[in-house]
Amino acid sequence: MDQLWAPWRLSYVATAKAPSDDDPCFICRGLQDDDDRGNLVALRTPRSVVVLNRFPYNNGHLLIAPRAHKGRLDELGPDELLEVMETLRRMVGVLEGLMTPDGFNVGLNLGRAAGAGLPGHLHWHVVPRWNGDTNFMPVLADVKVIVQSLDAFYDALVGRLRQPV
Repeated sequence: MDQLWAPWRLSYVATAKAPSDDDPCFICRGLQDDDDRGNLVALRTPRSVVVLNRFPYNNGHLLIAPRAHKGRLDELGPDELLEVMETLRRMVGVLEGLMTPDGFNVGLNLGRAAGAGLPGHLHWHVVPRWNGDTNFMPVLADVKVIVQSLDAFYDALVGRLRQPV
């Protein structure tokens, strides 16, 4: 029998707990800190931020969020909403050039009942998809295979973002 090693998932599985209102916001904490690599912050714009998902659903999974800690769409001003959407559009283009996926899932979970793990800070998920990227692992073993480490993906993404447009 072959073995599948995904050791970066252990911290998520072992420490998974229901979020509470007292939990610190990892997006805000990452923005306050100077360690973008350690916090997986790939891009900062005046009103938005791009963060790698520490527990990705697929290779290249990004979170696009407003810089301000706001949990409802009606709390965003027009300029914030526009910049977040422009950043989302930019990142889809960057991922297309970097990874050549066949499609994307782009989603926003509003509230805990809708699946938001961080309901106090809006963030859109951008998940690259490839034809045939679903396989028997999730069905048989409740396991998803991620083919690239977060460090390697961070370096590739930030390197691409630093290239002139």
